Amino acid sequence: MTEDQATHSAELDLSNQFLIAMPTLGDSNFAGTVIYVCEHTAEGALGLVINRPTDLTLGSLFERIDLSLEIAPLKERPVFYGGPVQTDRGFVLHAPIGEYTSSIRVGELALTTSRDILQAVADGDGPEHMLITLGYAGWGAGQLEAELGENAWLSVSADPRVIFDTPPTERYPAALALLGIDPIMLTDGAGHA
Repeated sequence: MTEDQATHSAELDLSNQFLIAMPTLGDSNFAGTVIYVCEHTAEGALGLVINRPTDLTLGSLFERIDLSLEIAPLKERPVFYGGPVQTDRGFVLHAPIGEYTSSIRVGELALTTSRDILQAVADGDGPEHMLITLGYAGWGAGQLEAELGENAWLSVSADPRVIFDTPPTERYPAALALLGIDPIMLTDGAGHA
């Protein structure tokens, strides 16, 4: 990375933003996704895909880690595919509540990776609004900036209502709507005049 790229990276902070995959993005891990960026520094970025539920439910996940989740509505909630990195590790994106061992605050939200938040959820003391993923999306230094320069992503300030109040299948159009864009307006080819 050149010094100019490093300076630009340091100036551009996409934390607490949505990345919305453009139709031209060829990576199947990210086609049609909305990613919430949890951390973006000169060293790289970390985010969670918020619109790809898996077949795994919270009830099943909690059984796997030897926690008893007795709260009926939560048991059937899906665990999400957070991205292709560390898919065996859980990440909890939530409205801040309580003090957990391993949390980072991002805007109005927090990202927690420690088991104590899952214990709090099992005990009925966890955050009301949360999204649990397996895996995350990660970029090395300058990589995300290069992808933005190639028009692989659109970015917009995140709205927690899209994450917690919008059905997963509607999160992509809802994120685009924050930019005033209808998904039908997007094309996967470049125009020539």
